[in-house]
Order: sequence, then C-alpha cells, then structure tokens
Amino acid sequence: MSDDRDAPESSQSDQSRRQTVGLVAGVFVLSTAAGAYEIAPASVLPLVRDSLGVSGTAASWLVSVMYLTAVIASVPVGMVLDRVRVRRAVAVAAGALLVAGAWGWFAATAGAYWWLFASRILGGFSYVVVWNAGANLVGQAVEPDVRATAVGVFTASAPVGFALGQFGSPLVADSLGWPATLPTFAAIAVVGVVVFLASTRGRGLAVETDAPDRSEVRELFANRSAWTLYVLCFLAFSLYLFLNSWLPSYLTKQLGVSLALSGLLTALFPAVGVVSRTSGGLLSDRLFGGERRPVALLSFVLAAPAVVGFVFVTQVSVVVALLLVAGFAVQLAIGLLYTYIVEVVAPAVRTTAVSMLTSVGLLGAFLAPIVGGEIIGRAGYRPAFLLAGGVAVAGIALAWYAPEGREQ
Repeated sequence: MSDDRDAPESSQSDQSRRQTVGLVAGVFVLSTAAGAYEIAPASVLPLVRDSLGVSGTAASWLVSVMYLTAVIASVPVGMVLDRVRVRRAVAVAAGALLVAGAWGWFAATAGAYWWLFASRILGGFSYVVVWNAGANLVGQAVEPDVRATAVGVFTASAPVGFALGQFGSPLVADSLGWPATLPTFAAIAVVGVVVFLASTRGRGLAVETDAPDRSEVRELFANRSAWTLYVLCFLAFSLYLFLNSWLPSYLTKQLGVSLALSGLLTALFPAVGVVSRTSGGLLSDRLFGGERRPVALLSFVLAAPAVVGFVFVTQVSVVVALLLVAGFAVQLAIGLLYTYIVEVVAPAVRTTAVSMLTSVGLLGAFLAPIVGGEIIGRAGYRPAFLLAGGVAVAGIALAWYAPEGREQ
C-alpha cells in the first residue's frame, strides 16, 4: 500500500527534475546562441572590412558594441526583470535575437554598416536579458547545495558560444557568405526557447519574484558585500579580455609563432573555461562545503603567477601551459560569482544584483583590451603583463576579505 502511495510522489519528483534539467538546458542553448552571434564577426573581420568598405576599427566595433550595450543596459534590464514575468521576458529576448540576426543579414548584404551596427545593439539587449535571467533562474531552480555547480554549468555557455562562433563563422562564410553567420547562429535560439518554455509551462518555479520596493533597491546599491563581488568580477573580466585580446599578437610578435598557430593556441584560453566555470561551482559545493570565498581566492592565487609568467618565459610549450593555467584560473571566479552574488543580497533584488555584476564585469571586459593596447603601444608587452599580474594580486587581496556567501 505504501508503495502505491509513494508512486505519485516519485512521479512528481521525476517530473520536477526533468523540468529543471529542461530549464537549464533551454537557457544554456539560448546563451550559447547569443554568444556565437556576438563573436561571429570577429573570426571573419577581413571579409567584413572588404564587403562593407570600412576600417578595421569600425569592423571591430560590430563586436565591441555588444559589450558596451551590456554595460549600459544590464542594470536597467535587471530592475525590469525583478518586476515582470521573467518567462515571457526570456521568450521576447529570444525573438529579439532572431530579429537581430535577420536584420543584420539584410543590412550586411546591402552594405549598410550603420543598420548592421543598430542590429547588433538589439542583439546586445537580447544577450543581456538571456544572461541575467538565465543566471538567476538556474540558481533558484536547484537546491542550495548544488546551486554553484548548476550556475557554473550555465556560465560555461559563454565559452561554448564563443568557440562555436569562432570555429563556425569561417565555415558558414565559405559556403553562404559572412552575413549568413548572423542569422545562422541566432537561429539556434529557437531550440533553446522551445525547450525553456516547454520546461517552465505551468510550473511554480522561482521564475518570478515579488517586485522589490525602493528601500530594498537602495540597500542593494549600498551593500558593501555586493560591491566587493562586483569589483572582483571587474578584475576577473579585465584579465579574461586582456589575455583573450592580446595573446595572439604576443605569440606572433614576441615568440615568432605563426598566425594560424597563435589563433589555435589562443582558442585554448576561452575553451578551458568550459571546464573551469563548471568546476568552480563543483569545488565550492563539494570540496568546501558550499563556501564561495575559498574558490574566489584560489582563482586569483593561481592567476597571478600564470599571468606574470608570460613576461619571463620564451618557450612555446611553457607559454601554452601558462595559457591553460591562466584560462582555468580566471574563469574559475567568473563561473562562481553569479552564484555568490545572490547569496549576499535580498531575494527581491537578486536579478538586479546579477545585472549589476554583469554590468561592472563587462565594463572591465570593455576597458581592458583598450588600456592594454595603449600600454603595449607605448611601452611593450612586459609592462602590460606586469600590470595584469597586479590586477590579479588586487583580486587576491579583495577575495581575502570577501563575505561569506552561502545562505544559512
């Protein structure tokens, strides 16, 4: 008799797990599609320049504008997400990404640079909605003891999307022309949004929260613990984009590596993030009993000597080892911070806090390649890498005083 009574309970539990897996898979695919769309022009910049008749700087802005859009829009988007039906917002964002991909294809085919630029701004809004909502939803859909692991898996969608875009863009361009890369990668969002909507239909999931009042928003902006994590995210993203941007030229100009090989080696840097962004949460949940601060500290402790090491070594094999260690270490923190932040703020402002984290982090991502390029142009690679090492040391100091994160 008890077995019969337990059967419906077991069935409901299995259904809930399937829905949770579907939710994570849906937003993961959506974020992967947005990431591939975001980076797609970077791998075919010579084709972009030739077809549009623009400078290299103008062509590169087709990627940079998405970062800038995220920096500006992330906090307002987060505040809106705390007040609307997030399920519907994610669906609208997916639709916007599809529109941006099709719009970009028409504009690029017509040689209309500024219309293409505008379509990329729309794509940037879409990405920031998917990213902020996804990080918050995944964290709330699972139990606290596996939260960091689940959010880490979601954040791994970013390097997966980048790898897909960087690898796939030349292949699509060869067959269909480079403008086709934009709708091709955006179209992957259809799969993600269908899975997401199917998995969240009729579920009382923490997809929606009570709207925060003004006092809760004010408290968030005055929350010292949250600002500590925002700055850590700024430092981590600064290191990530500085190395991602300048390692190829460092390998070719300083070490004499061929352009093709330097591109392949540099691709290892974001690729290792698939492992590290996931393992950061796993380490926190399993090895440190849910504590977040030790993993954040470990991230910068490993990153500092690896980044500074580029100044002192010339053997390609050693540089590759440093590259892997640095890529793993820097992204270890990035994957964890999206879990960490929601545990030091009030529940009603979680999405806003995640959005603040995204905005401040991507400000570092936007500024670091520019500042690094200026230093390299004036003084060379050695001072630039030493300064990057200083950024990692600052991360160690800040992580040492970071708050305890796990909810009691």
